[in-house]
Amino acid sequence: MAEENNSVMVTDFVLAGLTHRQGLQLPLFFLFLAFYLLTVVGNLGLITLISLNSHLHIPMYFFLFNLSLIDFSFSTAIVPKMLMSFVLKRNLVSYAGCMTQLFFFCFFVFSESFILSAMAYDRYVAICKPLQYTVIMSPHVCLLLLLGVYGMGIFGAFSHTGNMLFLIFCADNLINHYMCDILPLLELSCNGSYINVLVVWIVVTIGIGLPIAAIFVSYGFILYSICHINSTEGRSKAFSTCSSHIIAVSLFFGSGAFMYLKPPSLLPLDQGKVSSLFYTIVVPMFNPLIYSLRNKDVKLALKKTLDRIMAP
Repeated sequence: MAEENNSVMVTDFVLAGLTHRQGLQLPLFFLFLAFYLLTVVGNLGLITLISLNSHLHIPMYFFLFNLSLIDFSFSTAIVPKMLMSFVLKRNLVSYAGCMTQLFFFCFFVFSESFILSAMAYDRYVAICKPLQYTVIMSPHVCLLLLLGVYGMGIFGAFSHTGNMLFLIFCADNLINHYMCDILPLLELSCNGSYINVLVVWIVVTIGIGLPIAAIFVSYGFILYSICHINSTEGRSKAFSTCSSHIIAVSLFFGSGAFMYLKPPSLLPLDQGKVSSLFYTIVVPMFNPLIYSLRNKDVKLALKKTLDRIMAP
């Protein structure tokens, strides 16, 4: 009988959601719906502003355009399904649907990691080699960097999803999460091995380690150049061009490293899915605010766009 039960393969999963407490379901639904709407409006608004204003058609905003596109898509791949957990008794997702969500989740996480490192390189060139900026950050170079960003996104997505496809789910189908994430699926599998965990660790290390190394190197050169600027005003101006990016990097990589680069014994899944809210929901919502509220060019573009709309 045991063999017969074990031979039954899982064809769909149940997402446990964020909490089982009934009194929190409706308030959390409206809270995260508001977060999602802010994410959509903020990122699509920034994409529109960059598209409509020619003075923003420079490398810095080219990468910011793609960061907003990634954040919007990232949030859309996760939040709508998550919201269903607050209103449905059983939030079902098919095996194919789960693997699809995992694929796009990994793609956007990796893409965001590497777009942030590309933006750090752009700031390095702007501050350390200002006279050569237009030559070094040519449209051709920007396109190559962007292809590298999405290429690493595809690498991460195929690596993690391919690793999960080798797993067999033959017993419990309840995923202790609000999405199809890597660690809950590994915990749920009945044939997961050390090799599967090792693959996850290696791929995550590449996805977080390489961009962080590139960002640290870029900012090492930036700090060295800032320290050699004689005027206080010049140093302040140079640093202000990086402050938004530093905040975005700290939020994204801090929460991601906290979730994936700690042993499971130090971070149980119940706590892990709460910490994952930062990079799946909070970061995509805050990025457009960080880059718009602290950016004179974006404020000017918003004013010009509103003036055109309001003009008779």
